[in-house]
This record gives sequence, C-alpha cells and structure tokens, in this order.
Amino acid sequence: MGKSVALRASSRTSGTELTAARLALVEFLLGCDDSTECAQRALDWLGSHTGVRQSLCLAPDADEMRLVAVAGCGLPSARISRFSVDLYQRDHPLVEALTSGEPREVSVNGYGGGGSGLPFAGRTAVLAIPLPSDRSESEDRRGLLLLSPASAEASREGHWVASVLGSKLARLGAERRLTAARDGRERDWAVLDSIVQAVPDPVLLTDAEGRMIVANARAEALLASSERESEGRRRAIALNNMLFSAALAGQALDRGEPARRELLLVDPADGSDLLFELLSTVIETAGEERRVVSVLRNVSDLRAATDELEQNYRKLHLAEAEIRAERDRLQLVIDAVADPILATDPSGAIVLMNDHAERLFTMRPGSAGDVGVRVQSNDAHFTAFVSNLLFADETVRYHGSLNLLEADTGDTLPFEAIAGKVLSAQGELVGVVTILHDQREALERQHLYDQLKRASEELEEKVRQATGELTRQNELLRRQALQLEHASALKSQFLANMSHEFRTPLNAILGYTSMLLQGVFGPLTDEQKKSLGRVDTSGRHLLTLINDILDISRIEAGKMPVHLAEFPVPELIAEVMAEVDPIISRTGLTVLKELALDLPPLNSDRAKVKQIVLNLLTNALKFTPAGSVTVAAAWEANRDRLLVAVADTGIGIAPEDQAKIFDDFSQADNSPTRAYGGAGLGLAISRRLASMLGGQIRVESALGKGSTFTLVLPRTLHER
Repeated sequence: MGKSVALRASSRTSGTELTAARLALVEFLLGCDDSTECAQRALDWLGSHTGVRQSLCLAPDADEMRLVAVAGCGLPSARISRFSVDLYQRDHPLVEALTSGEPREVSVNGYGGGGSGLPFAGRTAVLAIPLPSDRSESEDRRGLLLLSPASAEASREGHWVASVLGSKLARLGAERRLTAARDGRERDWAVLDSIVQAVPDPVLLTDAEGRMIVANARAEALLASSERESEGRRRAIALNNMLFSAALAGQALDRGEPARRELLLVDPADGSDLLFELLSTVIETAGEERRVVSVLRNVSDLRAATDELEQNYRKLHLAEAEIRAERDRLQLVIDAVADPILATDPSGAIVLMNDHAERLFTMRPGSAGDVGVRVQSNDAHFTAFVSNLLFADETVRYHGSLNLLEADTGDTLPFEAIAGKVLSAQGELVGVVTILHDQREALERQHLYDQLKRASEELEEKVRQATGELTRQNELLRRQALQLEHASALKSQFLANMSHEFRTPLNAILGYTSMLLQGVFGPLTDEQKKSLGRVDTSGRHLLTLINDILDISRIEAGKMPVHLAEFPVPELIAEVMAEVDPIISRTGLTVLKELALDLPPLNSDRAKVKQIVLNLLTNALKFTPAGSVTVAAAWEANRDRLLVAVADTGIGIAPEDQAKIFDDFSQADNSPTRAYGGAGLGLAISRRLASMLGGQIRVESALGKGSTFTLVLPRTLHER
C-alpha cells in the first residue's frame, strides 16, 4: 500500500521539473553511442516520471527479419531476452502497430514470439507506440515502445520519448551501416588488388592514350621505371610504352568485345624481344571517362613450340609404323599358342587376342543373336576378373577361376586364368596379359576324387539330419508363436466387429426406450416408467462398455487417429468436472481443483486427453466411499511437460495389484462378489491413449489410504 502511494506521488512532477528531466534525457541521448543504453535510459525515465510500471523497447534485428527486445523495465530479464516477433507476420498486432505508425493498445494474451505471450504481468492492455526515424515513411519505423499500464500520461510522455529515442536509434543505425559499408569497400578493394597481383600475366588499367593508372607488378616491370634505374632500362621501358600506346591506338576499341593483337616489347632486364598477345577492353567509369583494361599474354615461345610440335608429330608417325610391324609379329606368336591369350590396356579394354580367344570374345558376321549375348557375358566376366588385378596396386600377378560360355554352342567352359601386369621402364602400368587354361580335364579328375569322400559325407549328413530336427522343432515353436499372435489379432478383429454389431440393435433399443419415456406411443404408468428407466440406464451402460471394447480394438489395430490442437488445460478440466457433476452430487464427496497459474496451453488430441481425465476422475469417485477427490494440474518447465493428477481418499490399491489394473478387462478385485462394478477397461484404454500421445500414467496408492493417478504429457505433441 505504502509503496504504491509513493509511486503515485513520484509520478506527479511539476512542469519545470519535467522540462529539466526531458533536457537531461536528451543530453544523455546526444552523448551516448550505444543503442541498448539509450533505450534502457529512456525506459527508466518513463518509469520515473509517469505511472508506467512495466515497459519494453523493441527494435529490428541486424537482418531486419524480427523485432527483438533491446531493453526492458519491470520485467524478468529471462522473458525479455527470449521475446521476439517475426516482421513477416503481418497480422500480428505489434507488426500492425509498427507499420501503421500510430499508438494503439495491444492485448497481452496470445501473442508473441517463441510460442509465448507478451512478457507483461496481469491481463491489462499494453500501449504500443512506434519509434519514428528521421524520415516519415512508415516502413522506416525503428521499433516500438510497449508501456503498461496504458494511461493518458503514459501516452503523452511515451510519444515524446518515442520521437527522441527513434531519431537517436535511426542515427546510430545509419552510422553502423555506413561503417560496415566502408569496411566492406576496403575489404573488396584489398581482395581485388590481391587478385590482380596474383595474375601471372601483366594486367593494367590505362586511359584511352595508354597512360597507366593501375597495374600489377608484372606490368610495372615492363612499363614503369624510376630515376634510380639505369639509362638502358629506362629507354627500354620508354620504348615499351610507346609500342603499347601505338597498339592501343591501332585497335578498334569502340567494340564491346575484347580486341586482340600481337605486341612486340623489349625485356628491360636483358634487352631481348618478348612477343605478347594483347587483349584490351574498354570500360566506362562513373564519370563517363573511357578506361582500357589490358592483359598481356607472353607468347614468345609459341612459334618455337609449334615447330617442335610438328617435328614430334613426324617422329610419332614413324614410331606408329614400327609399332604396327611389331604388333603383327606378336600376333603370329600368340596365335600359335593353344590356350586363349588376351592383352588389355590399363582401363581393362581388350586390345589384343589370339584366335582361340576370338572364338570366346568376338561375334562373327552372320552369327545368331544368342551368340552375341554369350560374347557379352564372357566379356563381362573377364572384365570383372581383370579388375581384381588392376585395383590391387602392389600385386603383379593374379590367379583365379573363370567360367565362360562357348559362343557357338553355349556350353560352359571352366578356365584357370593367370593375369600379369605389364610395366614400363619407369614402373608405370602399360597393360595386362591374361592366359586362360581349360580346366575340364582337371575337373573330371576332381569328380573321381569326390566319390572317395562320399563315405565321410554320409556321416556328416547324419549330423546334419540331427541338426535339422532341432531346427524343425525351433520352427514349430516359432509357428506356434505366430499362431498366438494371429489369434490375438483375430480376437481384436472379432471384438471390433461384434462391437459394431451390438451397437446397431442397442441404439435402436435406446431410441425406442427414449420414445416410450417421452410418451410418443401414449401415456405410461409410474411402474412402466421406472422399468423403462432401468432399461435405458442398463442400455447406456452396455453402450459405454461396447464403446470401450471398440476403442481397445482400434488401438490394438493401430487405427485410432490423433487430431492435434492447442487448448487450455483449465478449460478442459472444468468441462470434465461439469460432466461428472451429477455423479458428484449423488456421492456427496468434496471435489477440489488445484491448478497452477502458469499453465501453458497444451498441443495434443483434446478428445483423448479429456477421455483420460474423465476415466481417472470417475474411477476416483467410484472407489471413494467418503472423503474427497482432488484434481491438480502443474507444468514442469525444465522438462516442458504437463502433469494432471487425480488424488482420492478412497479404498486404495495393494502394491501387488497396481500393475494388473491397467490390463484389459482387469480390476484389483476380479472375484464374482466384488463390491464395485465395471468391465475393467477404463484404465487400460487410458494408458494406451496416453502412450499414443507421447505420455504415461503413473499410480501411487496404499490400501485404505487412497490413490493418486498422474497423467504426464509433453506440452507439444508433433504429428507423426
């Protein structure tokens, strides 16, 4: 009480004192170069001279994509640092206030960045005042002042502070952008100079008459000199400048494409001739002055290289003729060998083969289509074999087996293949030579040897039979497990089908019962109404059981859909309490609610959450003869999850029964004489629904001391 009176007294400031305070604030802002300090000082000033208790200054971030908090007063620092608003969210009240340029009141509920509302306490509106810049365009607004509570005094002084602070923040932003642009230009110039200096050819920028403006070191070595250099060097460079200027004057530089010509210059170091290819391009500067970019490419050795290349071509033709003669002699030698021989290049392509190999790897003219298929198959198998040697760096020879097809008949031909690398004098791979040796005779000898091993193999077969019997037993057990799973699936399908079959006539019974109770078919006696009321009650109880069975079947079959929506937890609990209010009235129990104040909205399937809470609450009312039932809700911020607990002072559950109460059709007391009715499906369905929603149900109970069932759910359930 005393603190609020002092605050109101301090807010009543005389006109002279207010003017002095304004001048002090303006003086501080003129001397401050930090936008955060300026904003914080302005908010503190508003807190001292108006009735504003909570305030926040928002400004665009460096990328102009979001509004972020620059400073705040009277608010938790953690909520200030997390708050932000997307500037592309045009329908957001803060963005609308920023773009409109007019002060307006904004609700603190339901808006803000990061999934939370404005970081203001209470439910009053917040005054949003745009911060103008030096210009009047609405799109150039520099941010917002958010003041609470909203009042005429806060609006008047806040508008003045916004005008002073907005201009200051705009100037600070312009200075930052100017400094960043200047630094970027200097970096770009340094990078450009490094690139030009790294070019191996002389590069220079001149005017239209050839006078040098910018040049790299290689161009300066040819066209720039100083008084300290020798007379001969200066004369050589002067001659080069004259030749270069004449070359530029003789080119058609008006064209947009680069001009080319040869240019003969003098080497200033030794006086030798240097032949360059001159490439020149005209550019227009900002002052519309003509500049010429020239690149000199040294082609002095081009003619000598051309002559040498022609001589090498002549030598190459002679070498090719000698190679062809040598290859013919080699072909005669390998054709005389009985085994197929093939030579491949380093890439694996066949370059040479004898006649025996040609029958396997070539298709003669006029052959049938099957012959081509067999030849391609042989080529593929051979290429795969040779690749084993090519990919082995240190292996010189490779030995293996290769099955090929006779091209004409299609018979399988087993070969023993031996491949070896052919290396040059420098150790480089030149090719691979492969010899294929027919293995049919060797395989026949192997067949005879295999007959001698049959006796031992028969013994091994008996061992395998015993092993097979064991395997069959295991398979039988596996099939029985599958049959059990199938039976469970058939059970679920049967329950689902029968539930639908039961509901159709049951709905008809309930409908006709309701019509009879309403007197559609004539008046009823009191005894008839009482009997029909019992029929209606029993029918609705049976319909609830059938719906529970159908839910169990749909969950087991994986056909229960999940519909996500965001909703407040207190509203859902109030709705559940309203539905069970008739039950509460009959029991005479005391039902309490304990809901935390900071409960965030829950993003989940509202209907399923409601069904779980309803089942837990009705169970608590059923198993509590006297006492009270408490429904509590809390939020664990560190784990971002919500807890809804239903605690009762009822009969309690023994520790050995707490696990089986979640089984289908199960209760703690399953005897025929149990005191409480029900099919035992409520908790089973609730636990399965909680699992579908990414949560769980925990139970704490003791006999005679009551039970507490806690539903734990993540605050946000993402679609799966």
